[in-house]
Amino acid sequence: MASENFDPARLDPDGPQHLAASVKILIAGGFGVGKTTMVSSISEIAPLRTEELITEVSTGVDDLSGVESKSTTTVALDFGRITIDRDLVLYLFGTPGQDRFWFLWDELSRGALGAVVLADTRRLGNSFGAVDFFERRGLPFMVGVNCFEGAPRYTEDEVRDALDLDPSTPVMLCDARERESAKNVLLTLVQHLIELAGREPVTT
Repeated sequence: MASENFDPARLDPDGPQHLAASVKILIAGGFGVGKTTMVSSISEIAPLRTEELITEVSTGVDDLSGVESKSTTTVALDFGRITIDRDLVLYLFGTPGQDRFWFLWDELSRGALGAVVLADTRRLGNSFGAVDFFERRGLPFMVGVNCFEGAPRYTEDEVRDALDLDPSTPVMLCDARERESAKNVLLTLVQHLIELAGREPVTT
């Protein structure tokens, strides 16, 4: 499933219509971990962003520790799309990171098949809320460790242990600014979802 090998424009417009499966994926995580950046770097359409300037109103409300240079924040959602191949299209919904906007997560998670939890090793503790959110709801997820410049470097196993993740939960180091890196994270999540579906009991 390599999206760089698929070009929707090459489909025969006069041939039979082919409907690809559409899958809703959440890009979640704490404040300032790179959710908007990931959606923007991977989306094949102009992404929808609901960013606003951080003002004095957020003083004492939003924790800017470790991201003091951040000047904007998502207040509702980010939205993008990527075609994986002729059979699969991912619709990406980036969640807001601040605690005061987490009431939107329940609505955004409706209909989602899986999620990427972005983590920042400078503030790894901020990932527990997102991990707990998806574990409590039984929504499959993986952790993408966004490797910021100057941030502590840990192995995937070290991150898994630090976040107390199930051994089957994928963890991957990534750079949310790089399209190929972001795409590999999504492909890993898709593969994880396929494997989980294969283990589901068959009911008759």
